[in-house]
Amino acid sequence: MRYLIILLLLVGFESQAQHKSYILSSKGDTLNRVDKNGLKQGRWVVKVDDLRGERGYEEEGEYKNDQKQGVWRRFSLQGDLVAIESFRFGYKDGRNIYFNFLGELEREESWRAIDPQNPYDTVKVYDVNDPNKVVGIQVVKVEPNSYKHGTWTFYNPQRGTVEKTEQWVMNQPKKKEMEDDDLAPIDIVKGDDEDKDEKKASTKTKPKEVLEFEKKNAGKKKVKVRTGSTGG
Repeated sequence: MRYLIILLLLVGFESQAQHKSYILSSKGDTLNRVDKNGLKQGRWVVKVDDLRGERGYEEEGEYKNDQKQGVWRRFSLQGDLVAIESFRFGYKDGRNIYFNFLGELEREESWRAIDPQNPYDTVKVYDVNDPNKVVGIQVVKVEPNSYKHGTWTFYNPQRGTVEKTEQWVMNQPKKKEMEDDDLAPIDIVKGDDEDKDEKKASTKTKPKEVLEFEKKNAGKKKVKVRTGSTGG
């Protein structure tokens, strides 16, 4: 028993040495960890107080290497759920849901996050005389960020009915001639949990258009590309 206690203490000291700071929850869970490199890791709980008329909130979720990952939940300071957000690469990604402070559904948003390691998209090129005819594919480099992508739905909280919907393609309102897979990003990494070796290996699977783009612009200091952003 004595050796077991010593072993547990040694493991505890080693774990603490790997982190610059952390807190313990009432249940003894380790929260708000900052590793020796100053990066946020693991489960975090953040409180923001009321400020200049803006209501405060608390949010909880996971960090990986200083980036928000997975599902984050936001609560009012009274404990009411006001948002469920999804993150990838530190940016909003996928379906995000928002409620008012009475718990009534206000809107659903759809986002797409761009991988900072592989910030490429493919764009369909349409015939200028026939907007429904695709004449080629173009590879563009976009800024790593979150882009409005998919269906946004706005509700009347009191009635629970849909007030309006919006269709977005990479921050641009979707046009009638666009298909659902237009401007779909090229996902080169397999997932958030891959190690560095897997990420390096995955670059070998780059599409031909991306390889041609990189070869054509190799050595150039400035490459003029379409970013997909709308500005503002």
